[in-house]
Amino acid sequence: MDFTIDPEFQIKLNWMRDFVKNECEPIDILFPHHGDPYDTKNAKARAVIAPLQEAVKAQGLWACHLDPHLGGKGYGQLKLAYMNEILGRSYWAPTIFGTAAPDTGNAEILAMFGTDDQKARYLQPLLDGTIVSTFSMTEPQAGADPKEFVCRAYQEGNEWVIEGEKWFSSNARYAAFLIVMAVTDLDAPAHSRMSMLVVPTDTPGIEIVRNVGTIGDDPAHDEGIHGYIRYNKVRVPLDAMLGGPGEGFKVAQARLGGGRVHHAMRTVGKCQRAFEMMQERVVSRRTQGKLLADHQFVQGMIADTAIELEQYRLLVLKTAWVIDNEPHGAARTLIAMCKVAMAKIYHDIVQRAIQIHGSYGVTNETPLAAMWMGLPSLALADGPTEVHKVQVAKAFTRHAKPSVGLFPSEHIPTRRDAALAKYADILGGASVLEAAE
Repeated sequence: MDFTIDPEFQIKLNWMRDFVKNECEPIDILFPHHGDPYDTKNAKARAVIAPLQEAVKAQGLWACHLDPHLGGKGYGQLKLAYMNEILGRSYWAPTIFGTAAPDTGNAEILAMFGTDDQKARYLQPLLDGTIVSTFSMTEPQAGADPKEFVCRAYQEGNEWVIEGEKWFSSNARYAAFLIVMAVTDLDAPAHSRMSMLVVPTDTPGIEIVRNVGTIGDDPAHDEGIHGYIRYNKVRVPLDAMLGGPGEGFKVAQARLGGGRVHHAMRTVGKCQRAFEMMQERVVSRRTQGKLLADHQFVQGMIADTAIELEQYRLLVLKTAWVIDNEPHGAARTLIAMCKVAMAKIYHDIVQRAIQIHGSYGVTNETPLAAMWMGLPSLALADGPTEVHKVQVAKAFTRHAKPSVGLFPSEHIPTRRDAALAKYADILGGASVLEAAE
């Protein structure tokens, strides 16, 4: 495996690092609410970021996850890993670089499964950054388990009619269209029951019951961005389907794997920023007559963070390399491992950073509070951590072989007898002790 960065690309990364620090991070402070990067009607915010987006495009760094015919660079996952760990340092950076979720995954779905008309109507504006979109999959009674979905779509004449409810449809209040996963064949096997439909948000029958807020949002100011949506006989034409009937699970998987590993890449950047804050703090603050950096407890926190972050970063880079260089699906278990480790590494590093900052750490005067509030969502995004643990465990036990006989294969007395029998001609009747001598 080779994680080498070529000199030309390193120049791009250096530019990104400075740009994100000096241009994107200030936008996080000016427009700090969860929905701000997705609100295309916020004229002030759009006026501020428009020249920044043009600067990114001038550097050839816009939407680099997309193939060149879609306006990107077609970079492999390894290059995207190095880029995303920089973008992860800023909440606004993905929007400014044309890589904000869920638009990235939705763009990939449209590119892979959309018709020419759908690409012209939805994909191109999405790539241009003039609209945002929503992936409407999870349901109130089912969460992310597609086997429990009941929101359905049935055919009437030349239309699909969608009925049911969806939960946590992120950015629905700002979206120009929704990609809806609905049951189209009640009698089919679980993974063949659903289909994917693209639905404009101005279609009659779409009702946002409420915009659900998360930790840190102010209920009094309606800051929630995760739509609880009721589809009340929403009608779309038959050609609104993405992929074929019953291929909804397949279409969803085409976007979720990439989304999970990109979350992991950006989490590396978030952790790096928290670690840098820790390092600055421990050489700036004195207590008990010496710098924090001279206290062994603090040194332990710094050492643990450096080691754990390096381990996680290497796991992410390995996963990216495997996606780039091995057959499709080869990285599935590694992606799940990244997802499982992601929430824990983020929790541990941010918690240490908060502790080292003392009272500052629990205020809203540093980025740490926002990082901490984002932790629970990170553990649930793109599937709960526990689901991915099960996947990892099954991947490792699937090909394991049971021991033969009464004892484990590493049973030393059994192996001793076998070793003595193997070399009986040389050792004769010697014991293990005599053979060793």
